Amino acid sequence: MQPDSKIGQNCVYMDTLIYKAALFDFDGTLVDTEPQYSIFWGEQGRRYHPEIPHFDKIIKGQTLGQIFDGHFAGMTDVQSRIVEELNEFERTMKFDYINGAREFVTRLHQQGMKTAIVTSSNNLKMANAYREHPELEELFDLILTADMFTRSKPDPDCFLTAASKLGCTPEECIVFEDSLHGLQAGRSAGMHVVALATTLPAERIAPLADEVWDDFTHK
Repeated sequence: MQPDSKIGQNCVYMDTLIYKAALFDFDGTLVDTEPQYSIFWGEQGRRYHPEIPHFDKIIKGQTLGQIFDGHFAGMTDVQSRIVEELNEFERTMKFDYINGAREFVTRLHQQGMKTAIVTSSNNLKMANAYREHPELEELFDLILTADMFTRSKPDPDCFLTAASKLGCTPEECIVFEDSLHGLQAGRSAGMHVVALATTLPAERIAPLADEVWDDFTHK
């Protein structure tokens, strides 16, 4: 499937298969926030883990809980400080769309295809995004945040939950993702996986995807 694939009345046609729902990650897939997070986590890495070079790249695609478990376990005060700083950082960050993302989702939505955001971000962060882009709650039939599921990516639970809530089977869903954990989750869910080469190089994400797109515009 390419960004200009035929859009049916209630589904996207890809080869001989019919898909009824499109499930989108948020950061790095719909909005270009990853460079901003690289700045934030780069600073945290230099402050707390100067022995780990490129800390921001190592934790990319992980949830806050996964980062804390892997690098800040038992550091209760540090975790609290990071949460406070992260909440403030996300309050003022920009949520610019990935090239062509809004138009692509709008097109699917107008044709009656079911759409969902499935993100590891929490409700507080997403509230900031809605203030900048109030249309998000209109364009998507479902928005699942980290507060709504217990097992984070790469566990497929979030995508399987989204499919169930939309009334679709996994085989009827397309996942759009940019992170390794997200791609693994989509693949484990048994869904068709489109990788966005917006955060990581195409050659790194290609083995976990059925297709790789540069963005949502024509190639």
